[in-house]
Amino acid sequence: MLKIPTIKIYDRYIFSQIFAATFIAILLFTVVWIAPEMLLKTIEKTISGTYTPEMAAKVLICEIPKILGKAFPVGLLLGSLFTFDKLSKDFELTIFRAVGLSFKRIIAPVLVFSAIITVLCFITYDKFIPRSESVLSRINNKQVTTQYIYTEKNEKNQPEDYVIVSKYEDGRMYDVLYLTFGERRYTDIHELNNIYHAKTGIPGDDKWVLNDISLYEITPDGIFKETQHLNSMEILKDESAYNAHRLMLLATKKDREFTNSELKNYVQLLKKEGLDEEQRFMLNKYYQRFSHPFVCVALAILGVILGFSKPREQRVIGFTIAIGCVFAYYITLPFFDMLAEKGVLPPILTATIPLFAFMGAIWAFYKSKEI
Repeated sequence: MLKIPTIKIYDRYIFSQIFAATFIAILLFTVVWIAPEMLLKTIEKTISGTYTPEMAAKVLICEIPKILGKAFPVGLLLGSLFTFDKLSKDFELTIFRAVGLSFKRIIAPVLVFSAIITVLCFITYDKFIPRSESVLSRINNKQVTTQYIYTEKNEKNQPEDYVIVSKYEDGRMYDVLYLTFGERRYTDIHELNNIYHAKTGIPGDDKWVLNDISLYEITPDGIFKETQHLNSMEILKDESAYNAHRLMLLATKKDREFTNSELKNYVQLLKKEGLDEEQRFMLNKYYQRFSHPFVCVALAILGVILGFSKPREQRVIGFTIAIGCVFAYYITLPFFDMLAEKGVLPPILTATIPLFAFMGAIWAFYKSKEI
């Protein structure tokens, strides 16, 4: 029969202590992050009349999920460190060990609390941040203007057509170049046959329509053969039209604007279209959605171990190491993003290396402190 663990007075005591310390750390992190530049810009726009007081309040509220995504791991690290450092200085940890509590039993409430924060962190990146980004876009009336290039390839993965969109806005394209290629191949490219320049165009999921077109036919010698004018023409039909349209709509979005399912579908689309660098970068971001929340657990355990100190040991040592770990984590994330994008390391590795690094640090400090 499965035995359900009972909650002891110790568990409630540690849970309440680490909850209070973590909450204060997250609150301070959020205030420090949001106060200087973000708050000043919001106040300036409110005074100038760009924002109403209600809009300004919504902007600040919508900025909070992005900050919380970073604040959760930091808050857990500092909260657990402060709690167990205080327990060490007050000789409470000595008492706990004297009554027979093992290290695993001591950190049990911390693991439960960090698991709760891990779930909150995961939901924040999956739901709250994309939703807040959508609200911010509506408040700021962002008109997305896209410059886009799409390559249509044949069964041999060779380029057949290029579509170059100079401007895409509000469902309409402007100054579109459509290049077609023949079978003849030079050293690294196929022979260019025709150049179509359309003043406007409308993309769709089943076909793209170009309007007001100038056609330039190219001879094998690279000379304009003749120029014609066309009222309209259809390009990129069926699946090619659908994929190109989706890519153009999604190209300007940042990874934080996607939910997990949307990001996964986008990664699959990038892979299908052979956009390797973008696919590796976004796949790395997708894996980070799962590894980053578990960093919360790792940092909570690390904070506990750093908090185990002798009564007269300087508190600044543990906090300095903790701040260094946080700084190293966030400063190296763009570096791992680049390694994934360039194909130096697989995205699954670049997304999980920081987590394994923290696990190694936990093991090293655990052994050095002889807990």
